[in-house]
Amino acid sequence: MDSCASWSSSSSSETLLGFLLRSKLSSRSCGSGEYTLGLIRECAARELNAFLWISLIAFTAYLVGKVVKLARLWIGGSRIPGPPSPSFYGHCKLISRENLVDVLSTLHEKYGAVVKLWLGPTQLLVSITDEGLVKEMLSKAEDKLPIVGRAFQLAFGRSSLFMPCFDKVQKRRELLEAELNNRLHEKAGVVSTKVLDSIMEKMHLLMSKGSVDSKVLSQHMAFQFLGARVFGEAFLGWSEVTVYEELLMSISKDAYFWASYNVTPFWRWGFWSYQGMCTKLKCLTQKFVQLCKKNYERCCHFDEKPKIDLTAGSSLACSPAMMPDNLVLKELNSQFNSSEEPCANIMGVMFHGCLTSASLIGDIFLRLASNQELQDQIYLEIVTARKLSQKDDYRPFDEMVLLSATIYESARLLPAWPLLQRCSLNGDLHLKSGTTIPAGAVLVVPVQLVQMEGLSWKNDCSEFNPYRFLSRAEKGSLSAQLKGAADDGGSKKGSYVLDDPRNHAAYLPFGYGTRACVGQKFVIHGLATLFASLLEHYEIRLKQGLKGVLKPPLTKGALEQLPSLEMVFVKRNA
Repeated sequence: MDSCASWSSSSSSETLLGFLLRSKLSSRSCGSGEYTLGLIRECAARELNAFLWISLIAFTAYLVGKVVKLARLWIGGSRIPGPPSPSFYGHCKLISRENLVDVLSTLHEKYGAVVKLWLGPTQLLVSITDEGLVKEMLSKAEDKLPIVGRAFQLAFGRSSLFMPCFDKVQKRRELLEAELNNRLHEKAGVVSTKVLDSIMEKMHLLMSKGSVDSKVLSQHMAFQFLGARVFGEAFLGWSEVTVYEELLMSISKDAYFWASYNVTPFWRWGFWSYQGMCTKLKCLTQKFVQLCKKNYERCCHFDEKPKIDLTAGSSLACSPAMMPDNLVLKELNSQFNSSEEPCANIMGVMFHGCLTSASLIGDIFLRLASNQELQDQIYLEIVTARKLSQKDDYRPFDEMVLLSATIYESARLLPAWPLLQRCSLNGDLHLKSGTTIPAGAVLVVPVQLVQMEGLSWKNDCSEFNPYRFLSRAEKGSLSAQLKGAADDGGSKKGSYVLDDPRNHAAYLPFGYGTRACVGQKFVIHGLATLFASLLEHYEIRLKQGLKGVLKPPLTKGALEQLPSLEMVFVKRNA
């Protein structure tokens, strides 16, 4: 009996009942508070231990994935022609000392049309110059570099128009392109008289000081032209439009610099100053968006004569025929993602459009100011277009083929960006030539090298010759072509036909493929209208003493950025 009792007591201690009995006895002897505290500590320790194991497994899997991805990048990059990496940091020091386009020009001469360049242990740059491969790559590689998305998000917030992944921006890009091109079918054109008057007023203000700075005027023209299209013509009368322009241009200078940090530099005082400007720009944008919406709703409700909104502290006129003609209301009505900031896309369009348009306008000013014969020939086109503008279903833009060719040629010689950048984020890129570019590699096209290639643009590829885009252009120098065109009447309808440069694989200032600039047609038509209005009333000349800067220096294949020039506008005789 004693042994049986002993066994029963021993076995019960190993059961849950025994555990509870011991707990009861322990609680009586030691107190329930201490036991409960110990039980909580034990549970917390077990949960913490489980959390640490799960974290370790997840972090290990993450690192293994990164190592596998890095190994694939190294293996894929080793199969592409190019110089070996001199150190762990790649060719970063070489690029910091020399112009990247010059470096790529030398490498292409040595290794061929496809060249790799290691920028670091995890950064592989692949440059392509062959026309066929460029066209194929731009058609297949639809993603942008992650730094582009970071730059726009850091400055303007989350948007669905400037994300790196093409699948997330495709629908919004298609709608924006359709909206911009829709204006081209209107007889009134893409630039209103109010925009022209505003630009003329700024030009006269600058002329009162003796001369006009080409950079300042180009920036203002791009800002007014695009702002009126995005916000509507009421934008021109906004009392804070000058502050808005200054903020936008200041942010554009540092956007990609702060986005280049892998970790947001909260410790830099300059970063907080930059964020302060971005916050102020957002507030101004939201303020004007609400003002546009408020005025539009009032006009739709009353359908009366134009009114003035005095409560908003602005003298913006409200007209039912004017207010719907902007991208703000259409952007707000077509919101897809509630997590994005409503004004992020609007500010992104202004940011990107002003930068690219201002650069092109400045170069056109230089080309016109340095060639009086070209100005005279374009003036003949403008006079002819003005005479025919009274006809029904007539578009003056169709008559100004030389002016359009001048814009295309200026963009060819000095594109807004020296490198056209793409990326394949989701998979390797397989080209028909047999080259496989690993996922994550930075794909670039040195635009200036491709557009100044003799095989594509003949022997005068480095010269300014707008007649290369006219199908009936005469051969020889530009002066001979202009003289021959003037002798032949020059303004006869149908004498010249403008060739669409987008059909040329080596013409890339507006990009190519699915990620090409959605506003190309809109910008070309708009700039043609702006310069037609200027040249109809003024001659553009360089300030005396600036003849030595007409031809910017050429490097091994890259045209250096043009300087800001002082110009003089001379009134034409009526």
